[in-house]
Amino acid sequence: MIDYVSILKQHPNGVLATQDGKGVRTRVFQFQFAEGDKLYFCTQNFKPVYEQLKANPHVSFCTYTEDFNPALSVSGKAIFTEDATLKTRAIEGNPLIKEIYKTADNPIFALFYIEAEDVETFTFTEGSKKYKV
Repeated sequence: MIDYVSILKQHPNGVLATQDGKGVRTRVFQFQFAEGDKLYFCTQNFKPVYEQLKANPHVSFCTYTEDFNPALSVSGKAIFTEDATLKTRAIEGNPLIKEIYKTADNPIFALFYIEAEDVETFTFTEGSKKYKV
């Protein structure tokens, strides 16, 4: 298995794919941190993406290195958490998130994780590889 968490830590900005009643939607998102196979992200609880994740939690997050070696896609189920310790970790671990939300108990701050199920990588030398987590 590839160390996909290391890739995410080095390249946290990527694209989150969700589904709504009209089809697949993509948005720029930022990986916050990992605990085991749980990959944490955050959003605001009044945004359409929040409702989409609640209605259909099956998602995919894609990121890549500057030379696309590798490109990485992690798929799984998005699960929201109200755990104050985890919310604080997200706030304290990212100055931009702290600037937006100020504190972990901000009522619009929604933290979720993707419970990684599948990981797919692509490199120009090795092609595509799929892994079950």
